[in-house]
Amino acid sequence: MADNEEAAGHGRLSVVRTETEGVVVLSLRGEVDHQSAGALTRAAPAADTITGPRVVVDLSRVTFMDSSGINALIALHQGARAARGWLRLAGVRGSVLRTVQLVGLDTIVTCHPTVQDALAG
Repeated sequence: MADNEEAAGHGRLSVVRTETEGVVVLSLRGEVDHQSAGALTRAAPAADTITGPRVVVDLSRVTFMDSSGINALIALHQGARAARGWLRLAGVRGSVLRTVQLVGLDTIVTCHPTVQDALAG
């Protein structure tokens, strides 16, 4: 699959979608808020694959995330689980990590220090 990039919200968020051994990696850069969360949702894989979507979201270059970003990640997680797939987060740190922890997302979605660690499982 070729890399696919979408910029949303006047450069506030860029999403680069790649695929590695059947796992979709969504690399985000910028801010995930109510104006840009749709870019994350649109980049997500379809839930109708035979094995279920396996997705890693790289948040290492995200500088801000509000409840819209959290809601988008929860929707990705629920969609993946419903189709017998999974969602993993990578590179969560700083204020984004605090937000993820405050809402308890880290208790339902596995967080890894790097994309490579998330791919290894």
